[in-house]
Amino acid sequence: MKLGVVGLPNVGKSTLFNAITKAGAQAANYPFCTIEPNVGIVAVPDERLTKLAALYDSKKITPTTLEFVDIAGLVKGASRGEGLGNKFLSHIREVDAIVHVVRCFDDENITHVDGSVNPLRDMETINLELIFADMEAIDRRLPKAISMQKADKKYTVDVERLEKMKAWLEEGKPLRTMAVDDDFKAFIDEQFLLTSKPVIYVANVDENTIGGNDYTEAVTKGAAKEGAGCIVLCAKLKEDLVALDDDDRAIFMEEYGLTESGLDKLVSASYDLLGLISYLTAGEKETRAWTIEKGTKAPQAAGKIHSDFEKGFIRAEIVDYQTLLECGSFNVAKERGKVRSEGKEYVMQDNDVVLFRFNV
Repeated sequence: MKLGVVGLPNVGKSTLFNAITKAGAQAANYPFCTIEPNVGIVAVPDERLTKLAALYDSKKITPTTLEFVDIAGLVKGASRGEGLGNKFLSHIREVDAIVHVVRCFDDENITHVDGSVNPLRDMETINLELIFADMEAIDRRLPKAISMQKADKKYTVDVERLEKMKAWLEEGKPLRTMAVDDDFKAFIDEQFLLTSKPVIYVANVDENTIGGNDYTEAVTKGAAKEGAGCIVLCAKLKEDLVALDDDDRAIFMEEYGLTESGLDKLVSASYDLLGLISYLTAGEKETRAWTIEKGTKAPQAAGKIHSDFEKGFIRAEIVDYQTLLECGSFNVAKERGKVRSEGKEYVMQDNDVVLFRFNV
């Protein structure tokens, strides 16, 4: 899963990126500090893996990963090429979801491109630029679809859909807020448009307002109207925590009343927004987490490991993670009747520890 970190210049994008990836992306007090996108691949924190590995005496632990892309600050007019906008917008097309960082703190030492802090205005600025870019893309595709419709009436549906999408965008609404059926949704996804991507808003506060403030309340309400995800965190504080050792970090987090890291919060919000879960496999060689979409059936989940597992799927032997810990081993869980044998129609669950049986 690839997440693009976007926002206006000087809202804390690179600082957040540093905090969650430890990649050391440059952060400075001037627009377009980031020109080429910084990319960081991070392991998804998962305490289940450590406990399972201890149970199986695994030689290797392999967590699932997220890829974060720190995209340069967008400005008003980006869709028309302002501030190298076209280049930056192309980077957003390549991600699965957007992490939209919104500044929710006052600091006279950090310049705001519009002269004042106003989260709703800032959110609208970015959203409108993405909408304008999508409208331009549809304006290029619509004449081609109309031309194809003249030759073959089956393209009438495509024309109608593109026209509805254009009308929706002209009302200033992102495509992700458009209520459509599954077929229409699949059509929209095929267009690789910016406003169809799911969004998580990150309300970036300072060390004095970690619990939230009037700005974060506005962001939360704005996100809710769009059906988008929203989390509140202090990017600068998270970046400072990265430099500490485990003991000092624990003390620091306790002082600020923090129970989870910025990455934990962002991962949780991302998984919820994209409808993802992780199932687990464990053995002496390796304990590993595998990310799948909610609703994935056992054969397709097995295919994440290897295509042969899906082709030759026989059954999945499954035990709940917590139950496995309580039993102490897979064999004991099996003796107690806690291991289930599931077939091709079984829908995978988040805490499943799985042994796939297959024959090729």
